[in-house]
Amino acid sequence: MDFTESFNHRNWNVLQSRIYAKTADDVELALRKDKCDIDDFMALVSPTAQARMEQMAVMSRHYTQQRFGNTILFYIPLYLTNSCINHCIYCGFSHNNHIKRIILNDEQILREVEAIKKMGDFQHILLVTGENPRDAGADYIENVIRLLNPYFASISIEVQPLKEEEYRRLSEAGLNAVYCYQETYHKERYNVYHPKGMKAKFDWRLASFDRMGRAGIRKIGLGVLIGLEDWRTDAVMMAQHLRYLQKTYWKTKYSVSFPRMRPYEGNAFKPNVVMTDRELAQLIFAFRIFDHDIEIALSTREDRTFRNHLAGLGVTSLSAGSKTDPGGYAVYRNELEQWEINDNRTPTEILSDITQQGCDVVWKDWDLRLQRN
Repeated sequence: MDFTESFNHRNWNVLQSRIYAKTADDVELALRKDKCDIDDFMALVSPTAQARMEQMAVMSRHYTQQRFGNTILFYIPLYLTNSCINHCIYCGFSHNNHIKRIILNDEQILREVEAIKKMGDFQHILLVTGENPRDAGADYIENVIRLLNPYFASISIEVQPLKEEEYRRLSEAGLNAVYCYQETYHKERYNVYHPKGMKAKFDWRLASFDRMGRAGIRKIGLGVLIGLEDWRTDAVMMAQHLRYLQKTYWKTKYSVSFPRMRPYEGNAFKPNVVMTDRELAQLIFAFRIFDHDIEIALSTREDRTFRNHLAGLGVTSLSAGSKTDPGGYAVYRNELEQWEINDNRTPTEILSDITQQGCDVVWKDWDLRLQRN
């Protein structure tokens, strides 16, 4: 039985009620444990836990330094295309938006790589696409991975959910990690935000993580989009999903991320939920206390002050110098953004700030040659 089958027996409203019923005693019990379970995690993300934020921050820092040292990994996204068949109501790449559609070719991709390499010693690159299986599907992505193998130690993707055999093929081509955001685990509300396109298939997307696991993907990244539904309930469901994956595909490493909605092209949808900086910090601390070894990423959706403060307090990787438009580094220059950047510092500026926070920046912690041996 994969996670989709067990998930369909879960009730969003029941789970939400349990989270909001957590007491100060429940939070205290969770903070006394060396190893937390899902029930403890509910307490740590509950409104009641806000009163224990200082203690949570201290514990989060301790576990982060214990497992990762004073290090922060830098990565950079490379947007390959904004072509998309989906009609997500919160995204600048939505099929409904009348923007110029671009799919980078090999020559343009290498121009982007040249520009990226001039920005810093990036060795971790995240390839991002809209969902266009016909023109930018597995064959296109495999070609890009092989094209970039000589330039980067680690290649990750954030693309449409793929078939198991496609994940396996990409892994053999040099893929290191796959990031896929369920966006929200609220199945009854999911199609409000994803009315058309392949992304409208909730179960297909949810089952993609099992397909990644069976294909032997080295690292899997999970995430929810903050702004759609109650973030606490979404976070607990994601924690349940994470625990299932860790038990089932125990050789795989895992990462989590919690992107907050940003302004985008069209900007017609306004967030249903607004998460404060303090609440996002609580969620990061809660995940670190819940899972000491999980990687936690923070993108340029967040501003420089927040990213500086959370470095070493729970976060283990940061994007730097990001562009969210295909060709944004050298070819097209900021014409087709998926969402607005919130931290516009250069990689050199971020490096300086993070170093002043007492952290060492890591550009490389993995090599494709290890995967091939």
